[in-house]
Amino acid sequence: MTLKTQPEGEIFGRRLRELRLERNLTQSALAQIVATSKPFISDMERGVKVPSLTMILRLAEALGCRVYDLAEVFDQIGDDGNVATAQKTGSRRGRK
Repeated sequence: MTLKTQPEGEIFGRRLRELRLERNLTQSALAQIVATSKPFISDMERGVKVPSLTMILRLAEALGCRVYDLAEVFDQIGDDGNVATAQKTGSRRGRK
């Protein structure tokens, strides 16, 4: 069975993985800190699952960062919904 990913989940998941790796944490270690399972961390990083606000707060605390650090990537999304486009053109959704 193929699991369907969600665009916002994929964007968040890439950022989560980046922050986790910067801190030299395994998925298992992060899962233990935030009181969830390794498969759930894996699913979030692949964009299959989107975390709740409670989980985002736990992740930020476990990673020693602000919630904004996890979500700032969404501030870099272009008008077409593409992060890469925003980075190339300098445009940001909701900003004039």
